[in-house]
Amino acid sequence: MMNSKIAKIFYQISEYLIMKDVAFKPQAYERAARLIESMEEDLDDVYKKGGVKALMKIEGIGESMAEKIEEFIKTGKIKDYEKLRKECPVDLEVLTSVEGIGPKMIKALYEKLHVKTLNDLEKAAKAHKIQKLPRFGPKVEENILTGIEFAKGSHGRFLLGFILPLVRKIENRLRDLDFVSQAVAAGSVRRMKETVGDIDILVVSSKPEKAMDYFCSMNEVEKIIAKGETKSSVRLDLGLDADIRVVAKESFGAALQYFTGNKDHNVVLRRLAQDKRFKLNEYGIFRGKKRIAGKTEEEVYKVLGLEWMDPELRENTGEIEASDSGKLPKLVDYKDIKGDLQMHSEWSDGAHSIKKLAETAGQLGHEYIAITDHTGELRIAGGMSEKEILRYFVEIEKIDKALKGIRILKGIETNIRKDGTIDISDKILAKADIVLASVHSNFKMGKEEMTKRICRAMENPYVDIISHPTARVIQGRPGYEVDFDKLFECAKRTGTVLEINSYPDRLDLSDVNIKRAIGAGVKLSIGTDSHSRNQLHNIELGIAQARRGWSEKKDIINTMGFEDLIVFLKRHKK
Repeated sequence: MMNSKIAKIFYQISEYLIMKDVAFKPQAYERAARLIESMEEDLDDVYKKGGVKALMKIEGIGESMAEKIEEFIKTGKIKDYEKLRKECPVDLEVLTSVEGIGPKMIKALYEKLHVKTLNDLEKAAKAHKIQKLPRFGPKVEENILTGIEFAKGSHGRFLLGFILPLVRKIENRLRDLDFVSQAVAAGSVRRMKETVGDIDILVVSSKPEKAMDYFCSMNEVEKIIAKGETKSSVRLDLGLDADIRVVAKESFGAALQYFTGNKDHNVVLRRLAQDKRFKLNEYGIFRGKKRIAGKTEEEVYKVLGLEWMDPELRENTGEIEASDSGKLPKLVDYKDIKGDLQMHSEWSDGAHSIKKLAETAGQLGHEYIAITDHTGELRIAGGMSEKEILRYFVEIEKIDKALKGIRILKGIETNIRKDGTIDISDKILAKADIVLASVHSNFKMGKEEMTKRICRAMENPYVDIISHPTARVIQGRPGYEVDFDKLFECAKRTGTVLEINSYPDRLDLSDVNIKRAIGAGVKLSIGTDSHSRNQLHNIELGIAQARRGWSEKKDIINTMGFEDLIVFLKRHKK
């Protein structure tokens, strides 16, 4: 996809400019990259419609950036970017994926130790060369080695939120073909797993050969790995592999179940089939040579004596037993969510105004949103002073009264200090409709100390929600250490809500911890943490994560209508 390629280049231009100590421009390129990667319309299409002038109409894209986009569309390269790469020829994408490694550190490592790749970095750290550099030391070197191991474990997988739009486009294109009657992406995409290794698409087609030809000739295909009569494999330009299989209509349900997985779930199903003297595979359920089920997933599960299970549940974590005993959860539905409870506007580090965020949310069908800009001590993200917060609240109230069809809650995302106190006074907190509290620093604290820190924040009567509760960044850094049993007990006791952050590289809480939190009686919220109106659709990722964690409608506070939510926020704390 053109957008992802250009966004990646702009992110890297930002990082190269930081290395050169250039002021202001890095932030502009980063902001533009963030907007571009969240755009629904492809930049190539925008350019075809109106050239550079059309590109300049995109918020955050000035003439210089528009010309660079034009250059890439025409030539596949950007000269200024290539020049920056030659000045510091490092694998910037991989090196910055290591927690704690930023552009200036990469520059120092390249200039002093000639580190260009992850392998170079690992060798330098293991040889204890890094700790000898000025302003590095043994602790930094130790953290780098830990970060390298984490980065290696993430290799070869892609964020669900990154590849899902492309998967949907491919599905829709295939469905539009007159010789295709069904087309569904299976595997981890269908289970809405937070990262995806590859794409498996199942198709029912009257002309399998034509379906293969179409799939292998898509613009996104970089390389054809294998092409057959009913199965083909390609490498997409994003770097991940995609397979297509044409299956018979009579076997579609069995194939969909089989290729959706997961593997452990399927192993148990095959064992159940064997116990009933059936054979289960991707072609159906057979008694001897006779197929007795396979057209739909529902009939496959029914023959096995089970209720159909939502794909998000299929991880062999108790769903088969729950189905067998009639105790499957009625998962929160994508239509149940009434509003989005975390987003950021121009008042802190967001790209759009409060009004534009609200209008876009209304178009998505939300009844309400919470604007939750950063406060106080998070100056790097435009944290507001208490005087600014008061003006910001007035602005929200003004827009809330002016807009019809959507309500806006006055919210703030505060910082939990190292000692567990909040960086804004109670006097200001009391004026907010909703208060989020987050850990944004000192991630390396011990488990007991971190648990006490967060629990102290939850003891504050004005804190409604702990946002991104472990601060993990998928493929970036693991979450901090915390005693979840104590955390959930404290949240339950104080009435504090825990967030399911929908940002594609967060999805925090994890599905496992969502299930644990629900079991402990903790209420949850879903917030996109959007910094652009183009990111508001990520609410789907948070809902999917909630479903993977066995959440029902009653577990999620933003399934409430606006008035009920306001009442809940006012009385849920002791």
